[in-house]
This record gives sequence, C-alpha cells and structure tokens, in this order.
Amino acid sequence: MYRRRRRAYFVLMGVCLVLFVSAWAFVRLWSMPAAIAMCVVAMVIPPVAAMVGNRKGPEDRWWDEPGGQRQPPPPPNDARPRDARPRKDGGATGDPESDAWWDELDGRKRRG
Repeated sequence: MYRRRRRAYFVLMGVCLVLFVSAWAFVRLWSMPAAIAMCVVAMVIPPVAAMVGNRKGPEDRWWDEPGGQRQPPPPPNDARPRDARPRKDGGATGDPESDAWWDELDGRKRRG
C-alpha cells in the first residue's frame, strides 16, 4: 500500500512539473491563456498529491492507535512535574531539596 501511495504522489508531482515547465517553455508561444490555465492546474496538484501520499488505506494499521496517534510512553513511577511547588498553605512536596529551594524563593525560613 505504501508503494502505491508513493508512486501516486510522484506521478502527480511529475505531472505538475511537466505542466508548469511546458506551459512556460512552449505553450505560451501559441496561447498565453492556455499557459496560464496550465499553471493554475499545476498549482492545485501539490496539495492533492500530499493528501494522496498521506492517506491511510484499509490495509494500514490505524485502528490500534489510541486517538489515531501514537502516545508517548508513560513516565516512570518516581517522575513528578518539574514545577511541583509547595502549596500556598505551607504544605511540602515531599522532596527536601525542592522544598528548601522553594522556601528560599518565597523568602521563608526552612522548618526543621
């Protein structure tokens, strides 16, 4: 399936390139409106090619990915957010080094 999508993408982009180059190389010598029309058609092809190239087919594995995207691995059990700040009522985070740092920033004296 991937090969088919890739081939379709490159064929569409090749057609776009041929239209654009031929429009200004020799078609403009016979008809300027035809050359402009060919460029307008060539302008529409790249977004269509991107959609064709990135489309998921029925054979692709997409149904087993939650939310349609891959999820990051879960954090380790001892991980805490970096901004784990003590509560305003003086509660501690549980990490003495972090508590001392926040106390220093807040202008509080360290409690025993």
